[in-house]
Amino acid sequence: MKNLSIDIETFSSVNLAKAGVYRYAESPDFEVLLFGYSVDGAPPQVIDLASGEKLPPAIQEALVDPLVTKWAFNAQFERVCLSRYLGKALAPLSWHCTMVWAATLGLPLSLEGVGAVLGLEKQKLKEGKELIRYFCTLNKQRDGSMIRHYPSDAPDRWKQFIAYNLRDVETEMAIQQRLSKFPVSHTEWRNYRLDQQINDRGIMLDMPMVRNAIRCDDQFKQAHMDMAREITGLENPNSPAQLKAWLSEQGIEADSLSKGAVHELLERTEGVVELALSLRLELAKSSVKKYTAMENAVCEDSRARGLIQFYGAPRTGRYAGRLIQVQNLPQNHLPDLDQVRCLIRSGQFDAVSMLYDSVPLVLSELIRTAFVPKPGCRFFVADFAAIEARVIAWIAGEEWRQDVFKQGGDIYCASAEQMFHVPVQKHGVNSHLRQKGKIAELALGYGGSVGALKAMGALNMGVPEEELQPLVDSWREANPNIVDLWWAVDKAVKKAVTRKATAETHGIDFRWEKGFLFITLPSGRDLAYVKPRLGENKFGGESITYEGVGATKKWERLESYGPKFVENIVQATARDILAEAMLRLDAAGYHIVMHVHDEAVIEAPADTSLEEICSIMGRTPKWANGLILRADGYVCDFYRKD
Repeated sequence: MKNLSIDIETFSSVNLAKAGVYRYAESPDFEVLLFGYSVDGAPPQVIDLASGEKLPPAIQEALVDPLVTKWAFNAQFERVCLSRYLGKALAPLSWHCTMVWAATLGLPLSLEGVGAVLGLEKQKLKEGKELIRYFCTLNKQRDGSMIRHYPSDAPDRWKQFIAYNLRDVETEMAIQQRLSKFPVSHTEWRNYRLDQQINDRGIMLDMPMVRNAIRCDDQFKQAHMDMAREITGLENPNSPAQLKAWLSEQGIEADSLSKGAVHELLERTEGVVELALSLRLELAKSSVKKYTAMENAVCEDSRARGLIQFYGAPRTGRYAGRLIQVQNLPQNHLPDLDQVRCLIRSGQFDAVSMLYDSVPLVLSELIRTAFVPKPGCRFFVADFAAIEARVIAWIAGEEWRQDVFKQGGDIYCASAEQMFHVPVQKHGVNSHLRQKGKIAELALGYGGSVGALKAMGALNMGVPEEELQPLVDSWREANPNIVDLWWAVDKAVKKAVTRKATAETHGIDFRWEKGFLFITLPSGRDLAYVKPRLGENKFGGESITYEGVGATKKWERLESYGPKFVENIVQATARDILAEAMLRLDAAGYHIVMHVHDEAVIEAPADTSLEEICSIMGRTPKWANGLILRADGYVCDFYRKD
């Protein structure tokens, strides 16, 4: 036996979507119901474990044999669940994931979606969702009680469920066959294995603090809701309809109660109306969703696992957040973070209310601090400095930017100097121009214009509207090689797609092959775009379109052009640099417990060398000759922004 394709059906009273597979499989009532499999491409079979059948000894041996490659769609689920079933941890070394394979080709992250896009003859059976609800979860009855359904409760449905499990194995095998012309590289499987090890390791949560943060929020909301009821006399002051009617009685007509609209109303109201509107804003701020997500996902050993999705962004291959969504944690700016954290952790909520203007803001800034190292260790956090700015300068050959990085300079000051032709120092001469340099750097690198500056908050930062277009012009004039890169890439993509040929620019290869546009990055990894063709954009000009998951989360035809492809290339290259750095850190014995964007969080004994970690992380890959990298770091006893 060389390959074993697997699909399982399971039961657990824990909500899989909210808790993740690690917590799900920990439930005392967890059970593997069906085990569908195929050996080396043979017709699939289903073992009905729920009805008393047993796994054949050869299959049990294969599951723990590192020389047998195990395949599954979203293999993490099968591997973690079967680890629980067998009572032994199955290492990710011999597991391959068909979902990851599909993602490397820009395909959806669902079995049903991949089957539909590929037009497979044997696709996932649509009745599966209802069967899963019936057999795999607790079902709510009319009287509110929860019951579990067994095979004997609905024998005909159970036969359908077995057929559904069998079809899933067939669909996964068909996907493997269809994608066999585009194999995943050994490097990417190494990256996947490390990702699985990081997810298995998990990160510790300070659960007393998490639970008290939720309690504090409940107390805050109750107190403010009571105050709002007393002021307005409304049953539910949080109801927009009720509050609008009350405001109308006070002589204030409000078309909207959005955050911006309430702020505008506050400028022209006073007394009881001003207080009621202020309370609405405070209640709107109150959100403990991430704390609740932590409580849902935490395992018995106080560690949260499965927080990172490998290849979660198919257009770039970047990692995505799951469950707690660590990729978008609020920043913290409180100067006395340790003190207020202790107050929340010890339940001193009244003291927090007395000392700080906004309790919701405090709770938001403390979210990061809920991640803690295990006893005897600290967090060593290392990240790449201005990674995207460095990568785009390197690819485009924008030498003045490269010189800034060589000299350890501030790219925002340097950009402002290049744009306005005067010296700019962060806390010195012309320091006011640094902010304009920063806004321009963040908004304009990928073809952005006035709209991008507004979206980045330029107007709120004090840049007059009449200065926006000159800011765009100045930045582009200061970065001619980056502008040239946008349109060189645009030309190369159009050539590859329209002529079904190959093209090259700036060391990046473009080719059309079997219905895909492939862009080969400096690392050697390919970005894939499904069914590309030349189309017309909303302005009547030419653009490249391809199929993918859009903003609506649906599979649709998407539009792109040179600067957008450059954004994908730069972000994907930055991802490859991070992935390679994490492999080096792991090989050196450092335990990564989490990574966020371009930052790695390592759990290690207090005497560990931060300098060595940053040195390993900041090493330039062999394939990126001339790229200037730098990794900075800090040490902490709970996760935070330095």
